[in-house]
Amino acid sequence: MIEMTVGGLGFDPRNLSPLVLLRDQEEMNFLPIWIGIFEAASIAMVLQGIQPPRPMTHDLLKTIIEKNDSKINRVVVNEVKDGTFFAVIELLRGGKKINVDSRPSDAIALAIRCNSPIFVSEQVMMQAKLVNAEKDAEETKKFKEFISDLKPEDFTKYYKKD
Repeated sequence: MIEMTVGGLGFDPRNLSPLVLLRDQEEMNFLPIWIGIFEAASIAMVLQGIQPPRPMTHDLLKTIIEKNDSKINRVVVNEVKDGTFFAVIELLRGGKKINVDSRPSDAIALAIRCNSPIFVSEQVMMQAKLVNAEKDAEETKKFKEFISDLKPEDFTKYYKKD
């Protein structure tokens, strides 16, 4: 397992799909995961330190977990199939581990709210399109510049209301 942190959020410039960028501690390897607009906004709110007036879905889940005498031990992005990432939220309750299947975006949104570590399996890192900073220094620099100034409201300006 490789411990990762959220390196930022961005949009895929080809199709404006939001993505979360995970990076390792040494900032040598990066893993972009494409996510939904609402999950991106939820993650962005935490990264920007914005407190909503009422609990959002991930805040609600955090509260439910805590009120049930549980805690998130860690989240693990453990699989990628046909370009789709899978994750597990590892809960601890009374000394017992409980694994809950999750989308990576939801697992990450919960992990950053609970200050829980995020891991990616070596298998996923090898299968997924990851960026190695030493090999792709220019691509990494461009990507970091692209995501450095994003704000939560950037994730709603492309969303059409019916």
